[in-house]
Amino acid sequence: MHGIEPLNKRDSPDSNREDGRATLILTLTLCNVSKTELSKAAKVFEMFETQIHHFETRRAKNPKNAADYFDIFIECEVHSADVSILITSLKRVTEDVKTSREEKVPWFPRKIQDLDRCHHLITKYDPSLDHGHPGYADLEYKKRRAFFADLAFNYRMREVYRKLRSLYPTHACTQYLDAFQQLEKHCGYQEDNIPQLQDVSRFLKERTGFQLRPAAGLLSARDFLASLAFRVFQSTQYIRHFSSPMHSPEPDCCHELLGHVPMLADKEFAQFSQDIGLASLGSSEAEIEKLATLYWFTVEFGLCKQNGLIKAYGAGLLSSYGELTYALSNKPEYKPFDPEVTAVHPYQDQAFQPVYFVAENLEDAKAKLQNYAMKIKKPFSLHYDPFTSSVEVMNTPQKVKRALCQMKEELKNLCLALENLS
Repeated sequence: MHGIEPLNKRDSPDSNREDGRATLILTLTLCNVSKTELSKAAKVFEMFETQIHHFETRRAKNPKNAADYFDIFIECEVHSADVSILITSLKRVTEDVKTSREEKVPWFPRKIQDLDRCHHLITKYDPSLDHGHPGYADLEYKKRRAFFADLAFNYRMREVYRKLRSLYPTHACTQYLDAFQQLEKHCGYQEDNIPQLQDVSRFLKERTGFQLRPAAGLLSARDFLASLAFRVFQSTQYIRHFSSPMHSPEPDCCHELLGHVPMLADKEFAQFSQDIGLASLGSSEAEIEKLATLYWFTVEFGLCKQNGLIKAYGAGLLSSYGELTYALSNKPEYKPFDPEVTAVHPYQDQAFQPVYFVAENLEDAKAKLQNYAMKIKKPFSLHYDPFTSSVEVMNTPQKVKRALCQMKEELKNLCLALENLS
């Protein structure tokens, strides 16, 4: 796929169409086109509920190797608000394909600013497309979810908060309980108060360097994991449907604030989360799928041992009253956490998990994940620089020596600190 250009745009978002839709005429130039590349482009149109009115292909008028190039003309109709992100997403697809051909490695962000390119391919979870979603037939809910500060938010948040908090002392790991107490003290985590993402993000930044970034929906696994590499957590801002306060088929504010945030405030777990993200950078699609599965069974639905008991540390459990109770009952099957096994185990996203993986402790889980990540085959090594929030490809001896010098300085300071304590 070589490039994309909007030839014409009729009825722009600011035009006089009353239905809020815009008509686009686009041309895509493809080189050595394959079914995979076509399907990636087609999926973008599908995600934005695009109506295709005309689709035509022809040989490109390219002076060099014209037989290898095709022009695809598309006339389509899309929601006006989605015009810009649709075009950007298509460009992202073409860039990814071009990069993978030239470098044999998928594009990945090098600096934290590059995450601006990691939130365009959004997998929207639209209640109107899922007959099983509680809000499928609720038109008012579909409008209301765009305004996360709706009046109903307060009431439902209190109910969810109250019931889940009653389980935490007996079901949550100590790291979660310690952080939750701090969030109640410093960020307004209370039954009658809704924490603000900005305050929560500032709290995380001070403790573990993580920060929250508002997301418009579900991201692709590659983009979401890439954000974790820079200690950025993509957070949704809407609330679950009021008819199902104790469970949501999609991530929402309850899931993010009650499930993820307390664990991201723990240094050990923050490093675990970043390690998954760093492992994803430049990985193949097959490895991304495995890492996403690892994320599912750990960050979302992980269990660990503490004082001879099994406790929850996964956000999917800690934000769901029903599954948290079920996970620590005698009904599911427990397996020891082994990244090699966990990464290829099928998971369930429509019901409770029949199998949960139990880590000996979070430190052991982190060590096992790091060993697993080292086995992922890549034509390079990466080094994360926390001072500049960037990753550097270690492809020259000079870069490796520079990183070693930084580590030596840190070790020297630590050794001096130990001497002062003795």
